[in-house]
Amino acid sequence: MEGVTEGRWECLPVTLSPGVLRTLRELGFPHMTPVQSATIPLFMNNKDVAAEAVTGSGKTLAFVIPILEILLRREEKLKKMQVGAIVITPTRELAVQIDEVLLHFTKHFPQFSQILLIGGRNPIEDIEKFKEHGGNIIIATPGRLEDLFRRKADGLDLASCVKSLDVLVLDEADRLLDMGFEASLNTILDFLPKQRRTGLFSATQTQEVENLVRAGLRNPVRISVKEKGVAASSTQKTPTRLENYYMICKADEKFNQLVHFLRRHKQEKHLVFFSGILVCTDVMARGIDIPEVNWVLQYDPPSSASAFVHRCGRTARIGHLGSALVFLLPMEESYVNFLSINQKCPMQEMKPLKNVVDVLPKLKSLALADRAMFEKGMKAFVSCVQAYAKHECNLIFRIKDLDFASFARGFALLRMPKMPELKGKCFSDFVPVSIDTDSIPFKDKNREKQRQKLLEQQRKERQENEGKRKFIRNKAWSKQKAKKEKKKKITTKRRRDEGSDIEDEEMEELLNDTRLLKRLKKGKISEEEFEKRLLSSERKVKAVVDSESED
Repeated sequence: MEGVTEGRWECLPVTLSPGVLRTLRELGFPHMTPVQSATIPLFMNNKDVAAEAVTGSGKTLAFVIPILEILLRREEKLKKMQVGAIVITPTRELAVQIDEVLLHFTKHFPQFSQILLIGGRNPIEDIEKFKEHGGNIIIATPGRLEDLFRRKADGLDLASCVKSLDVLVLDEADRLLDMGFEASLNTILDFLPKQRRTGLFSATQTQEVENLVRAGLRNPVRISVKEKGVAASSTQKTPTRLENYYMICKADEKFNQLVHFLRRHKQEKHLVFFSGILVCTDVMARGIDIPEVNWVLQYDPPSSASAFVHRCGRTARIGHLGSALVFLLPMEESYVNFLSINQKCPMQEMKPLKNVVDVLPKLKSLALADRAMFEKGMKAFVSCVQAYAKHECNLIFRIKDLDFASFARGFALLRMPKMPELKGKCFSDFVPVSIDTDSIPFKDKNREKQRQKLLEQQRKERQENEGKRKFIRNKAWSKQKAKKEKKKKITTKRRRDEGSDIEDEEMEELLNDTRLLKRLKKGKISEEEFEKRLLSSERKVKAVVDSESED
C-alpha cells in the first residue's frame, strides 16, 4: 500500500474506543499520519503487517493503538499474570519512550498492567515487580526478554504467561537485526504462540528484515507508506518537509563554523551529533522523539549511510518542518552524491559562514588551565580518527588522505597523541606547546591530588625497575664472564690437540666446566651455583699447579 494520505481519526474504517480518542486529543494529535491510517485498520482486523515508513512518520501510535483495541476486544479479560501484548525494540531509550507513550493511554484503562523490561537493571527486581503488579503489556529489549524466558528457577514461568498472547510488535526491525539480536529474537519467537497478530515496523526494508518477515509473520500485508505529495515511484528515505544541507570546510575550521552557527540560531532547538565527543550518539538516531527539534547538526558523518538518514530524522517529525546540516571536509564532497544515490537523500550546499570568530585559542587556554579539558581533547581526537578509519564508505573517507595536523588544530590540541595511525608521520604544520603537558594540573583539587599520588607511585616503580635492570645487567655480565672462561678453555684444548703440554687433569677440569655451562643454559643450576662451582674448580686447578711447582 503506497501513497496513503493523512486524515482525522474519526475517518478510520474501524471505531476507536473513547479512551483512545480522548488520549489522542490530550496528546495533540487530531490527525492520523499516513502510516497510522494505513496500518491501524489492518492490524485491528487481525492482519499481520510489515510496515516500512520514513523515520519520524508516527510508527509508535500505529502499533500502540491496535494493541489497546485488540486487548479491549478480548472475550476473556486478561488476568494479572497473563501477557496479552509484547513490544520488542532495540534500545533502552526507545523502550522507555514507548512505555511513556503507552502510559498516556493505559491511565484510561486501569484494567491493563504494563511493565518495562530493559537491560541495566536487576532482573530479580523485574521478576518481583511482574509477580506483584503483573504485565499484560510488555515493552522490552531482546536481551532482557530472552533472559527472563530462561529464568524459571526465580519463580516466574514467563513461557506459561505468554500463552494468552494476542499481539507481538517488532519495532525498528532493521535496527534489531543490525545490532545482532537475530538469535535472541528467534529464541523469543519459539516461546510465543503461533496464533497471534504480529506487526513489524521498519524504516528500511533489508534482506534480513525480509527473512524475519517470512519467519515471524503469516501472510503479512506489506505497507510501504509515502507521504502526501511524494510520487509512488520515489524511494526518498527522509521526510519531505526536511531541508537537508551540507557545508564544505577544512578540519581546523569546522568547530568555529559550528559555534558560529549555534550563536546565529540561539532561539532554536538543536541536536548535535559527534563520533568522538559524547554530545549525542547514534543511540539517539533511532525512534527517539524529541519534540520541536529545528536543526540536526552532524559534526562528523556517521560510519554508515543509513545512520545518516536516521540522524536527520530526529527533526521534521510527524508533519513538522525541520532542517539538517552536515559538515564535510573538501576531500569528502563526493559523499553528497553517494547519499543521493545510495540513500535517496538529496542535499543542497550551504556556504561557510563569514566573519567567524576563532574560538580555538580559547579552547587551548582552557586545556592549559585544566588537565580534564586537555585529556578530553586528546580522547576526542583519538576517537574521531578511529571512527574515521572504520568508516564503511572507505573509498571516500580515506584515512591516508586525512590532514592530521589540520585535524589536531581543529581539536585545539596542545600536542599530538601517541596512536598507531600517527606512528612514523611528521607534522610540520602542527606546532605543539613548549611546556611539558605532564605538568598541567586538574582544576579539581581532589583529582589532582589523586594524580600526584599516582605519579609518585609510578616514580617509585620506575626506580625499583631500574634497580632490577641493573641487577639483571650484573647477571648478564656473569654470563659473559662464563663465556670468556669457556672460550679460554676451548683455546687451551685446541693448543693441547696441536701438541701442547696441557695435562689430562686440566682437560678433565675443562670438560667439567663446559658441562657446568650447559647445565646453566638449560636452567638446571642457578648462576650463583654455577659461579660457586666454577670458583671451586679454579681453586683445585690452582692447587694442582702450585703442587707441581713445588715438586
